[in-house]
Amino acid sequence: MRVVILGAGLVGTGIADFLCNERHSVVIVESNPARAKEIKDDLDARIVVGSAALSTTLLQAEVEGADLCLAVTGSEEINILAASMAKAMGARRSIARVYSHVLKDPSIFDYQSHFGIDRLLSLEELTALELAQRIRNPGSVMMEHFARGEMTVQEAVVAEKSTVVGKQIEQLDISDEVRIGSISRKEDLWIAKAEDELEVDDRILLIGNREAVEEFREVVERDSGPRRGVVIAGGGETGVHLARALEGGHFDVVLLEKDEERCERIAVDLPHVTVICNDATRRVVLEEERIGSADVFVACTGDDENNILAGVEARDIGAKEIICVVSRPDYVNLMQKLNIDIAISPRQAMARQIRTFLNTGPVVSRTMLHNKNIGVFEIEVQEDSPATEHVLANLDLPSGKCQIAARVHNGEVILPRSDQRFEAGDLVVALIDISAVEATLEKLSVGGV
Repeated sequence: MRVVILGAGLVGTGIADFLCNERHSVVIVESNPARAKEIKDDLDARIVVGSAALSTTLLQAEVEGADLCLAVTGSEEINILAASMAKAMGARRSIARVYSHVLKDPSIFDYQSHFGIDRLLSLEELTALELAQRIRNPGSVMMEHFARGEMTVQEAVVAEKSTVVGKQIEQLDISDEVRIGSISRKEDLWIAKAEDELEVDDRILLIGNREAVEEFREVVERDSGPRRGVVIAGGGETGVHLARALEGGHFDVVLLEKDEERCERIAVDLPHVTVICNDATRRVVLEEERIGSADVFVACTGDDENNILAGVEARDIGAKEIICVVSRPDYVNLMQKLNIDIAISPRQAMARQIRTFLNTGPVVSRTMLHNKNIGVFEIEVQEDSPATEHVLANLDLPSGKCQIAARVHNGEVILPRSDQRFEAGDLVVALIDISAVEATLEKLSVGGV
């Protein structure tokens, strides 16, 4: 595939490196001539020197024929403008990196639709989601936000005392805003059907509105064990996103942040999180706050050295599991020597997310589950496709191999009913068995893949 990357910072070059290694054709746009010269010999990519905000630069980068344009400069305003221009100039998909939470909140203003961008990505949120996945169910599918961030996909484990045990899915008292997408039992994984009966230790994938998913998750994992104590060092965007992702689950969350004004804002926004205004890098503070009793200690202060220092101190005073966010790749190799359990790299988290967008045709993104035979797909409905001519019940999708989980229509996320019909431009979120991808795409597009 042909990919244009706007911005040659650590994130941009990290993405370019893995794309080049996977034999994709890469063009990098960088405004700083010295930086462009620095990376020229390190990457098997074409370098264009110029501002990503200028149409002449984008033309020079041949963005009009690109399969994917990634705007990842240090300015979110330039990223939004450049990604919008790239899409208008002919790039098949465009993605912009943003920093501010407000830019991803369509309830205030829908920047993504207004500027015609396929996705707005926050590196801090992606890092937090990966941290949450490691804490919730290690080895499970990463908890991701699909349908423009307005729905969530989470995995829940059926507890022995749960009221869902022994019941078929069609018998469950479940909100219309939640779907059970798949069931994993021992070594088997399949797309859930109405007649499937749930058993203890089943791993089920829940898809839908965040609040409704969390509420049903409580039912599924009822009395599954004591609540786990999680301490988050750092109240920046990553720490807040992580606290929000764990809020409402089986966790007692404590967040340490030394900025008093930010602590006050976090305490208001996250009332179920205990916010402590103090410096998490000081051992005496960790001892005073009894951090040694934590089940999980996460260091995400925004500074690699401070994260490592806090992680080492927390381990030394007794915290059971230590997770550190480190941006420098050479630091990741030090983690085992420092007795730190897991190191999360924001750059690698972004690269893994970008990989899900390397698709052709109407597929916007695909994220494969455990055994790689089933994936969560985002598909754009094409004009004159069968999906625009028949209601969902009559669409004749592959039986037992495909489940339509959600529909984004005019910016609104809907969990579709069987009597609904799609429209061209709708974004469909579906769980599809790999063997049925082509047959499913034939229903949502003209000519399939």
